[in-house]
Amino acid sequence: MKAYIWDDYPRFIYATEHLQIRKSILMVSGENRVLIRYDVDACPPKAVLRLKPFVAFRNHHALTKENSELSMEAREAKNGFIMKPYRDLPSLYFQSNAKSSFSPSPVWYRNFEYPVEERRGYDWREDLFCPGIMEVPVKTGSVVIVTAATAPLKGQLKKIWTVEEERRLHLVESCDAFGGQLDSEEDKNHLSRLLFAGQQFLIRTPSGRPGVIAGYHWFQDWGRDTLISLPGLTFCSGRSREGIEILNAIASSEKDGLLPNYFAEGGGEHAYNTVDTALWYFWAVQQMLKYTGDMEAVEENMWPAMKRIISTYMAGTSFNIGMDNRGLLYAGDGWHALTWMDAIVHGRPVTPRHGIPVEINALWYNALSFYAELAQRFEEPPLFPEDLLARLRKAFKETFWIEEEGYLGDVYCDGVLDRTIRPNQILAVSLPFSPLEPYQWKGIVSCTRNHLLTPVGLRTLSAEDWNYQGIYEGDQPTRDRAYHQGTVWPWLLAHYGEACLRIAENPAETKEYLLSLIRNFMERHIGEAGLGCVSEVFDGNPPHRPGGCIAQAWSTAGLIQLYLRLHNAA
Repeated sequence: MKAYIWDDYPRFIYATEHLQIRKSILMVSGENRVLIRYDVDACPPKAVLRLKPFVAFRNHHALTKENSELSMEAREAKNGFIMKPYRDLPSLYFQSNAKSSFSPSPVWYRNFEYPVEERRGYDWREDLFCPGIMEVPVKTGSVVIVTAATAPLKGQLKKIWTVEEERRLHLVESCDAFGGQLDSEEDKNHLSRLLFAGQQFLIRTPSGRPGVIAGYHWFQDWGRDTLISLPGLTFCSGRSREGIEILNAIASSEKDGLLPNYFAEGGGEHAYNTVDTALWYFWAVQQMLKYTGDMEAVEENMWPAMKRIISTYMAGTSFNIGMDNRGLLYAGDGWHALTWMDAIVHGRPVTPRHGIPVEINALWYNALSFYAELAQRFEEPPLFPEDLLARLRKAFKETFWIEEEGYLGDVYCDGVLDRTIRPNQILAVSLPFSPLEPYQWKGIVSCTRNHLLTPVGLRTLSAEDWNYQGIYEGDQPTRDRAYHQGTVWPWLLAHYGEACLRIAENPAETKEYLLSLIRNFMERHIGEAGLGCVSEVFDGNPPHRPGGCIAQAWSTAGLIQLYLRLHNAA
């Protein structure tokens, strides 16, 4: 291989003394189809391009092993072949735009090795099936496009390639134009890259439901991740229609006052094991209104679910979620991980947060305040007494505020406050409605900056805590033990930035400080893991190696949102 190029899709250049071939790969938007293009820049006379496809045909969580269930039969089709590897799965169509021949020669190739999977503690050797060899005569200047898909080819491959390439070019131009509102070339380029990365998370499921993939390559669409990501991916980046459609779809999934943690497809049951997803919904609607002002969409499609969430949380619902006599929200029983710090090892939460968690009650106060505002706007009677918000403010401060240290504890349970320093407290400053006083905001931001801030996000636990885990590596139980025990999460930077702006005495200086954080982040990371993408997590310890998914929705969305927030800051 002579070179690798990535801009809006990957390209490889292979060359020898008498041969040069450019290989490019595109996945077609909205289809289960991959296109592979070979541009022959130079080749000897009477050259033949021999293509040997390796078939896995599996879920992304599994590996294929040589087995007798796979049907080795592949029948020749026009410029390719068709095979149905497994009885209950779709057929595979492998076709080319050029005149070609296919020679069946079924054989298993054993023990492909995946070193990253080995480091992650998973099965890391795979067998792949090759049904035969496709041969395409080529000459200098030939363009060969092959496609692998789960549906037969309709139309000309060159046309399909051109349409997809133009779609991406238009997307790049749109991202560039949107990023052009920023002042510096550096910031324009960074924002354009983030916007291009962000659009890949917006999907439609097989049932047609719009959603957000939490991360690539192995996450699906989850309620919490979707709602935290939605403002950055849609409302503040010119895709409000898609964002509103997703909010409507999520509202229709409300059950017993809860919104799904995990969305099931194919007739399965959604999982509702979360206390905060329903509360993040209020925040996402606030952000939608901030950027669109579409109050009609709220009243018609979102408001009924929002009212049910408030009334059900007050009365009590599944997973021991309910409101106490002071107005504080409690949740959990020690066996379920209901907040975003949800890692479980051997059936028990790694970070037990049952009781009264700080960010849940910051979200609860914000949701109640926003609900009261909307109820007045829609001229509806309130669902709770007039003094509830005042009582909740008082209880929140009395329960969580540690006066002598100037920060918020993390969880109150059975009469004891967990004084662990975690980033959850920052939401009590960053959310639109805060139950705290301005001097308390400053203490929280100072504590966060001194104990949790890194160049790539906020640590989930102070490095001074004896439970701190500074390295995110190893098998899944080992990684899960570090997941929220010191590991750094970039999505929290958006809320840290909002909190900094809220307390800023010199907004221009604060803006430059936060811009420098993002610029440094982008310079060090955008080519480090997933090219052009933002990783899920980083080590708590320097040099803060990236880990988890190479492309994470809320990491990307948080940076987009903060960038645009800073552009609009005074």
